[in-house]
Amino acid sequence: MNETVNQANQTAEQPERTFTQAEMDAIIRDRLSRERSKYADYDDIKAKAQKFDAAEEASKSELQKVTERANALQAQLDTLTKANAIRGIRDKIAAETGVPADLLSGDTEEACKAQAEKLIAFKGSSPGYPSTRDAGEVNKVSGTATRDQFANWLNEQIK
Repeated sequence: MNETVNQANQTAEQPERTFTQAEMDAIIRDRLSRERSKYADYDDIKAKAQKFDAAEEASKSELQKVTERANALQAQLDTLTKANAIRGIRDKIAAETGVPADLLSGDTEEACKAQAEKLIAFKGSSPGYPSTRDAGEVNKVSGTATRDQFANWLNEQIK
């Protein structure tokens, strides 16, 4: 026990050591070289890993390759089916409400209906045709030039 106390007193009495720049550079260089030596064979290991991956791919049976391709195609089909279903919902709501389908972004029928209602409320009225001054009367004169139609109309207005 006394030895431990004596060693602690001796280390406490020793002055703190200072290093010159050259000594620090040497210490750092030594540490870096030890660290770099750990990864010196990184390129070799990487090349071996690539060869292993290539060999593993080559060793797959034809069935495995076809199965992977089928799974990828199924995932793509699922994505397209979902997109078509959403497009169908938006088209249906657009037809019901008169709101353009490209303004709807919901994924469900309820979400699209709610969004359409909000858009209609924002617009201020339900969608429809604009009112016209002639109340949509059909022009009964057909097959004549516009100049003649205008002349006939003007004569009717003057009378």
